[in-house]
Amino acid sequence: MAKQTTIEEALIYVMIMTSASDRAMSDAELARIGRLTRFLPVFEDFDDEKLIEVSRDCTTLINGPEGLDILLEVIKDTLPERLYDTAYALAVEIAAADQVLRAEELRVLQLLRDRLGLDRLITTAIERAAIARFRKA
Repeated sequence: MAKQTTIEEALIYVMIMTSASDRAMSDAELARIGRLTRFLPVFEDFDDEKLIEVSRDCTTLINGPEGLDILLEVIKDTLPERLYDTAYALAVEIAAADQVLRAEELRVLQLLRDRLGLDRLITTAIERAAIARFRKA
């Protein structure tokens, strides 16, 4: 029987998927994932020691047949609807971490937004908030 994905794992999958979308997981993105899992209340029950294992599981899913589609479905099936905007906010946070939004990252954000059925006004607000947080003086 397959292991049931937890909410925390699904949210980490979102971040790993976004980071890996351009085939180059930057140090800034990896550091941000680690900080977010230690800081955010949604991860308070997550054991930090499992982060590498969860990252490997995500990579295995992505690299499998129809990997991105399956990963998006696992994320949608695992998360309660009330956390869909949280998942999108985490994806945006990782995409913005290195201060360069690549076409691949934008595409993953679009796929995630569409799969979760998020309202465009909500996702635009999340995106604008990330731009404001990462803006340099």
